[in-house]
Formats: sequence, C-alpha cells, structure tokens
Amino acid sequence: MFALVDKSDNSITTMYSGDKGITIGDNQYPKAIFNLWSEAERNAINIYAVTIDNSKKKDERWYINTDITYSFDGTNATGSHGDATARAHADTKWTQEEIDDNEAPEGADTDTVKVEGLKTILIKNLKAQAESELNKTDWYITRKSEKNTAIPSAITTHRDAVRSKQDSMCTAITNASDTPALETLYTRNDSGVRPLGDLPILK
Repeated sequence: MFALVDKSDNSITTMYSGDKGITIGDNQYPKAIFNLWSEAERNAINIYAVTIDNSKKKDERWYINTDITYSFDGTNATGSHGDATARAHADTKWTQEEIDDNEAPEGADTDTVKVEGLKTILIKNLKAQAESELNKTDWYITRKSEKNTAIPSAITTHRDAVRSKQDSMCTAITNASDTPALETLYTRNDSGVRPLGDLPILK
C-alpha cells in the first residue's frame, strides 16, 4: 500500500495498491515505480510506502475492529486501527420505538431478537457441532427402531458423553463474565488443550 501526500499540509490525497500504473498531474508512471524504484525515488514524487500498525487490532471473533485510518507525519505514512470494541454478548432485541416506526419485521415484538449476541452465536455453533457428531451414530437409533437391534453400549456411552459435554460447555460460555473470559475459554495451550474442552469424537 502506498500513499500520495501533499507536503503543504501533510495530508494523504490518494491511496495506491501498487498493482498498476498511475497518473499524477500531467505525469504518467508505470507500476514499476512501486517495486523497482527506490524509496527515495518514490518519496521524491511524494509517494510513500504505508506502514500498517496493528497494535490495536484484535481477534475479530471477539472484537469489532475499526477501519484503518491513514496519516502522514512529514516523514512516514502510517495506517492504524482505533480502539476495538468487544462484541455484544447478549442478544439485541427490537425496541417498541423501532416497531412503531415499522423498522422491525412484521410480527416482531420487544422479545424478538434483532441481532444475535456473541454467546448465542457460540452456543448455536457448539450445538451444531454436537448434532453433527451425534448424526454419525443416528443409524443405530434407526436400526433399533426398525429392527429392534440392540444399540452397542459404547455407542450409547458416546452419545451420552456428547450431550453431557455440550451442556457443560454451554454453561461455561453462558457464565463467562466478559470478553477476555470468553477468549480464554477458547485459547488452546501448547498441548492443544483449551479450558472449554472439546466434544468427544467417535473414532
């Protein structure tokens, strides 16, 4: 990423990706200026390579990052994020004002979810994973129903373990006090283990 700057007020006037030629005033330049010219040569025509500062960028599973803001200090062009905002944990519901203004879907009331919160999304994903795991052995249940063939005890034990682990994982997610606590639940150590644990997998 490159920036064309106006030295009179240190403002950035144009951003370039560096993948094609450009025109500045009456002058045309090939894209080679971005990969073959020296930095000093580019700077001479007021084009500066942009350094991205990701120090405030956070994991987008848990946070909403700001757009990058670009600036020039007279010597360096920089792109940086503002402070990230933690994703809302609770569901957002339609307000009566939004309903009265016909902004909500037909039939919605103040208990209707407008935007699912992070915890709702995490729990839904977890339940989908558990369902996928249980689906692997559903055929034993069908065979039992149709043929009265006994379900192997190992299968029953596994299915019970999946449901039990799902419940404990959902409880841990629900009880997480804040975003860092949620993030910690999902952070694996060097051995690949995370505090939240994992659903049992049939091998």
